[in-house]
Order: sequence, then C-alpha cells, then structure tokens
Amino acid sequence: MLKPLLFATLAAVGNALFAYGQRGVTPPANPFLFIFGATAACMILLVGATLYYRTAGDGTYVSENLGMMGISGFGFFLTFVGFFLLYTNYGASQYALYAAISILTTSLVVGVWIYREDFNLYKAAAMVLAIAAIVLFTYGNSRGAG
Repeated sequence: MLKPLLFATLAAVGNALFAYGQRGVTPPANPFLFIFGATAACMILLVGATLYYRTAGDGTYVSENLGMMGISGFGFFLTFVGFFLLYTNYGASQYALYAAISILTTSLVVGVWIYREDFNLYKAAAMVLAIAAIVLFTYGNSRGAG
C-alpha cells in the first residue's frame, strides 16, 4: 500500500527538481535549449542505469517495443514543451493545474478507459475533486492575485 505512495513521491520530487531548475535559469533566446540540456543530462543517467541492469533480451525488447517507445518519447516532448510554456509564462505555482489535468488524462483516459484498470467509488470521488480543482484554479487565475 505504501509502495505506490513512495514511487509517486519519487516522481514528484523529480518533477519538483525539474521545475526548480527551469525556473532558476536565465531565460534563453532558444526556448528549447534548457530542455535539451536537461534531457541530455537525463539520458546520461539513463544510459548508466540501463547498462547496470542490462539483460540478454534487451535487443529483442527494444525491437518489439520501439513503437511504444516512440509514443512515450513524443509524450515526453509534449510534457517538456508544456512545462516550458507553463513555467516560463505563469510560474511553477501553476503546476497544480497541470497535476489536476494529468489526473484526468493519465488515470482516467489511459488507466481506466484504455487499459481497463480498476476504478471504484473513491477513485471516482478523486476524479470529481480533480475537476473541481481545475475549475477553482482556473477561476482563481482569472481573479488575479488579490
């Protein structure tokens, strides 16, 4: 029961570090320069992790799953561009809006609708609250700082 919370926290800390780095740099003339550098650093770390966990079937795995890797790579690209536009134009405090929308797109569309994962009353309530968060956050943005 605590493992999903631990793994989600790990991903959340990684995301916070990404946001911290992106908000902490001076704005580049090329909007993708920072994301490219961050992704290159990530690739170096992933190469090390991949080599450490290397198995005999790696080549077959890659060839059989190249399409899905491409789809996920495109998803990373959209995420990075979305983060760049969101954080650069509106700040890291807008992450709550992204997170609430991600609950709907990832949990509901990918998890429940596409992969038919379990969905119960508590998860339905969480979806309703995510929609409420989006509405309230958008309303709060339209009302300004005061």
